[in-house]
Amino acid sequence: MWTFDNEPPKTLPSEFKIGTLFDGRPAGEWKVLQTDRAKSPSHVLGQFMAKGAEHAYKNVLIDGTKSSDIELEVSFLPIDGKADMGGGLIWRATDDRNYYLIRANPLEQNVRIYRVVKGVRQMLRNFDQIIDVRQWHTLRVITNECRVQVYFDEQQVFDLCDETFSTGLVGLWTKSDAVTYFDDLNLRIVR
Repeated sequence: MWTFDNEPPKTLPSEFKIGTLFDGRPAGEWKVLQTDRAKSPSHVLGQFMAKGAEHAYKNVLIDGTKSSDIELEVSFLPIDGKADMGGGLIWRATDDRNYYLIRANPLEQNVRIYRVVKGVRQMLRNFDQIIDVRQWHTLRVITNECRVQVYFDEQQVFDLCDETFSTGLVGLWTKSDAVTYFDDLNLRIVR
């Protein structure tokens, strides 16, 4: 589990690799922050770049997490964003442009699962959900071969099958101008 509590502020854990935007810039300003708003005191990992184009996907992938079947969970707190808000989990990423994504967006009041191929999102499912920006929320993904089960705040929102990606890395994601805190990232590799 990554609680980020042992990481110095303003750093990024060494195994976390920031993706690249289409113009070659780093995909976000990801760093550890000490804050009294942490879910498990006293550090969070945040994405702080509060500007970006509509399709600026800001992500970090985690080295050493290549896997097929997993249980992956994170808590997130939406902090700011006018064009976009919230964040999500990445799994089975072959790189920062090809992966599965589950994301929750308080501005749209929904949770969606996507397949991202060559940097283009393809929505697989949508679930309308009230998302309170004043509190922490949890996203969880369980995979078994093609089967993907997704939970938002412990409520199952998706159960589907997709065979596009069979293995890859896990990571975190935001979009556009969303500023988001992440905490208690937990990965259990089944295979």
